[in-house]
Amino acid sequence: MNITSKIWLAAATTAMAATPLAAQEAMSLDQKVNDIFAASTGWFVNFIFMSLPGTNFPWIVLWLVVAATIFTIYFGFVQFRFFKHAIQLVKGDYSDPDDAGEVSHFQALATALSGTVGLGNIAGVAVAVGIGGPGATFWMILAGLLGMAAKFTECTLGVKYRNEYPDGTVSGGPMYYISKGFKELGLPGGKILATLFAVFCILGALGGGNMFQANQAHAQISGIVGDYPGWITGIVFAVVVFTVIVGGIKSIANVTEKIVPIMGILYVGAALIILLVNYDMIGWAFGQIFAGAFTGLGVAGGFVGALIQGFKRAAFSNEAGVGSAAIAHSAVRTKEPITEGFVSLLEPLIDTVVICTMTALVIVISQQLIVDPATGHYMLNEAGTAIATVDGNSGVSLTSAAFGAGISWFPYVLAVAVVLFAFSTMISWSYYGLKSWTYIFGEGKTSELVFKSIFCVFIVIGAAASLGPVIDFSDAAIFAMAVVNIFCLYFLMKLVRKELASYAARLKSGEIKKFTH
Repeated sequence: MNITSKIWLAAATTAMAATPLAAQEAMSLDQKVNDIFAASTGWFVNFIFMSLPGTNFPWIVLWLVVAATIFTIYFGFVQFRFFKHAIQLVKGDYSDPDDAGEVSHFQALATALSGTVGLGNIAGVAVAVGIGGPGATFWMILAGLLGMAAKFTECTLGVKYRNEYPDGTVSGGPMYYISKGFKELGLPGGKILATLFAVFCILGALGGGNMFQANQAHAQISGIVGDYPGWITGIVFAVVVFTVIVGGIKSIANVTEKIVPIMGILYVGAALIILLVNYDMIGWAFGQIFAGAFTGLGVAGGFVGALIQGFKRAAFSNEAGVGSAAIAHSAVRTKEPITEGFVSLLEPLIDTVVICTMTALVIVISQQLIVDPATGHYMLNEAGTAIATVDGNSGVSLTSAAFGAGISWFPYVLAVAVVLFAFSTMISWSYYGLKSWTYIFGEGKTSELVFKSIFCVFIVIGAAASLGPVIDFSDAAIFAMAVVNIFCLYFLMKLVRKELASYAARLKSGEIKKFTH
């Protein structure tokens, strides 16, 4: 049973103590369904999140970090060499509106960011700092920088092997570059691996990218306005989400390009206020981060604990190597696949290096962090009384309390941010799931409408029910995507290096020129 299951189990136990008999029987039925589902899928969940022998380090995290390191070296630290050019592309300096595709570089980046920037940046960082100490932030930043190369690789391939249709729409992502790329290289099994990825993506979209988001959004809202049935939140979200996603990627991009900057300004702005007020402690905080990265500063697990927590949270936050972002980036307007690879490498930078680091700095600078001698974990204290102990499932409360120490009304801002994060994540993952659905069942308005309807039904289910094992399975499906995707990227990365060499030579010679708007 993972963190999510424990939270829901505790909530269900508390609720049943004060619930009428009929309602308790209904909840008991829900629990029976949960138990049956957990029994049939538990082996898969346990395998994906299994720790390496003798450690508490999930092998899937090592799988992601090693791949990111290999891609960084293989492409000659592309994330640093072409960083400036990536900014120019996002600004539209090289964008031709007549190129094939549906959205601009900025819209594609915003859509992908809306799928990754979320609760991991708020709660996940708190868990990392609470368990691994300030030093976990150092390893989180390092993993984020390495992850930029993984995003570059998969998103370049996403555009290179996308399908372009007569009506101007496109479909792309790992399922397309795996099947087409393997065929081009004369390798067997491409179609099977692509279909397997698509199945995992659909499951991940319905669960981790949908039900979990709706459930957490309802929890935040009801925590402020008072307890009320989750299906009400679910229906409201479902109607709003359906209104957006029924218009396709252009509609999704138009919304995310507005929501993502608002989310960023809202959250980062609050963090900046606290950091500016405590500007004299920023140097000290970074000192704690660097010292803790190699010593652990007395935290349970020491250096290894800090490293594990930092790498885990970075990998789970930016999804570099999972392949999901490549689906959104494939819709970009461009005739040069490599350009979207450059744009996509900004994603882990914004998600992990900037937003996650600012969260960590605020928590460290709060000056209320003390080590609990019983657990070796950090506690956030107020007047000597512990108000949040990080045990793996109290990340949001730690972040909220840390920000609240500097801005009394921030918990309300956090609630708004969580709702926006949940909404933007849902509409982005609806697109990821849709493209995987149409890869398996075929393109067409009817096929698309069926999936979009199913997706919105699951929003209501997620907000109303306790489906811990289902979410566990869905989270595992998301990282199973990374197993298939990265395995295939090792075979396909030489195609990306060929694209990179060609584009770099033409850019240096002046053949590729800025577009005059």
